[in-house]
Amino acid sequence: MNYTRGDVILVNYPFTNHRTNKVRPAIVLSSSGKYNDIFVVPLTSRTTELSEGEFVLDSWAKAGLNVPSVIKRGCYLIEQDLVLRKLKKVEKQDMNRINFSLKLWLNIK
Repeated sequence: MNYTRGDVILVNYPFTNHRTNKVRPAIVLSSSGKYNDIFVVPLTSRTTELSEGEFVLDSWAKAGLNVPSVIKRGCYLIEQDLVLRKLKKVEKQDMNRINFSLKLWLNIK
C-alpha cells in the first residue's frame, strides 16, 4: 500500500523484548517507494503534561481517531509491514503544527 504525508495509520509496535506488541496510531511524515520504510510521528491519548511542541490534534475525529489524540515528541522509522491499516488524513492546520513541532524538536531554523 502507498502512504503519503499526513496519513493516519495504525501501527503494530513491537516492544523491545520482541515478544509483545501494541497497536498505536501514528501520522506518516514520509515514505519512500524505493524502500519498505515509513517515517512516522506517534500519537497518544494522554492529553496532560505535554512536552514542548506536543499538542492535541484539532481534527482528531476527522482524522479517523476515536479519542482526542496528542502528537508525541519523536520521529520513528518503521517497516510498512507493521502498518495494520490506514485511517484518514490529518487536516492542513494540524499538519502545519506538526511541521512547526518537528523544526522545534530537531532545532531546524
